[in-house]
Amino acid sequence: MGEKSRESVLEKYTVIADGVPAEVVISRREGEFVDSYEISTVKFQKPTQAVIDHIRQKILEDVNLKASEVLDAESMDTLHHRFVLKAGELVNKEMFNVTPTTRSIIVGKLAHELLGLGDLELFLADDKLEEIVVNSCKEPVWVYHKKHGWLKTDYVIPSEESIHNFASIIGRKSGRQVSTLYPLLDAHLVQGDRANATLYPISAKGSCIVIRKFARNPWTIASLIPPVGNTLSVEVAALLWLCIQYELNIVVAGGTASGKTSMLNALMMFCPPNQRIISIEDTREIYLPDFLHWTPLVTRSSNTEGKGEVTMLDLMVNSLRMRPDRIVVGEIRRQREAEVLFEAMHTGHSVYSTIHADNAEQVKNRMITPPISLPETQLSAVHLVLVQYRQRRTGLRRVLEVAEFVPQGAGVSLNRLYQWNARKDALEKVGEFKRIIDELALYSGMSPKEIAHDLEEKEAVLEWVAENKISGVNGVGTVIASYYREKEKLMNVVKNKGKPEEIISAREAGEEKNVGDAGVKI
Repeated sequence: MGEKSRESVLEKYTVIADGVPAEVVISRREGEFVDSYEISTVKFQKPTQAVIDHIRQKILEDVNLKASEVLDAESMDTLHHRFVLKAGELVNKEMFNVTPTTRSIIVGKLAHELLGLGDLELFLADDKLEEIVVNSCKEPVWVYHKKHGWLKTDYVIPSEESIHNFASIIGRKSGRQVSTLYPLLDAHLVQGDRANATLYPISAKGSCIVIRKFARNPWTIASLIPPVGNTLSVEVAALLWLCIQYELNIVVAGGTASGKTSMLNALMMFCPPNQRIISIEDTREIYLPDFLHWTPLVTRSSNTEGKGEVTMLDLMVNSLRMRPDRIVVGEIRRQREAEVLFEAMHTGHSVYSTIHADNAEQVKNRMITPPISLPETQLSAVHLVLVQYRQRRTGLRRVLEVAEFVPQGAGVSLNRLYQWNARKDALEKVGEFKRIIDELALYSGMSPKEIAHDLEEKEAVLEWVAENKISGVNGVGTVIASYYREKEKLMNVVKNKGKPEEIISAREAGEEKNVGDAGVKI
């Protein structure tokens, strides 16, 4: 026997999913090129497992599961509550010596098997994971950890049939279908996570499922600025707030998983509460405060007969008839979509969207070349481009640059205003305004001096929000709404370093906080 390979534990913690605890150990082994993610939970002896199997069968007979109950979060909560009560009754009846803790674990495991995705629910309960990937039944599940990057787990899905069943469950819960005939699925879980499935033989190694997890409490601007995060500076956040207040059009660019949608979601909270917002997405990712006048629209795939499809273009055209003040589009991909989007800009709507591009110059080039191919003159409708960057090695996310599109002859030129300095890890001002200040002066009636004073006030509000750890969607949204509705009162509280409860309710002040370095998480 050779010497046992050395192992060092990088991190250890516990996750709990529906009352089922699991121990997570992240370790590094000598000779391995990828760190490991090991997850262990309670295992039952054969006699106990036999009783649990009997209870499972009884539940299937007694709990009437309706298709409509798994299509939205509210109905799913009701079903889950009904299931837990019934399972608890049966456990007490069949296993009368069981402790409350064991009872809770058994009920939770049954819920995972009958209502969820089995043991994958333990991975979904780990808030430190961003991505969960099942490549086939022949290799372990992979996960992307916010701190450690890609990790190989010690869990293997038992069979291709199990992976196919998980894909079907995801499809049913989102009202979509996946089968050998229709082997591709793009959907979302009830809790909002995005799921993609590709079935064998399209996925040659075996059926594949990728789940991208989203924060249960959506990111707000307070989570992205110092002292909580360093994704962007307070100065730039205040500028973006002012631009959104006076309805300038903004495009957020970046690579895959760079934080484009999270940034867009955070910026949309700057919209005045008395204006109507329409959001259009393939998968629900935008979450705004409850009190905003907001209608989210989501695309739909066609059925097995090729009917019933609702495209992003359909929703964009329809949204213009819904009297929107602000239109938020998940992503610009195709020419016709871009044409409708820019038509909305030219007809007086304030528009915000995302696009895949690594820098502002690429944004311009992608807009004017296939498959989008817009005339360059139309790009003048975009006022600001904000570019997100993700360092793949560390997971760090930052605003890489902020630039303005400046009309010039028959096209536009780029003027970079802010650039991220990697050595200093700071967003620095690198250019002077050529367009934005003039546009803001035109729409607001303010002089450059008054604009500067307005920006200082917004910076003070944002710093106060961050210092008081107000990071929940409704809490941050209430502060911003108060700025528009009762500015004098808010500024007095900010100036005197007052308590959050003077502006927002205790419930909103006590919302779960998005703590940690937002530069790592978003």
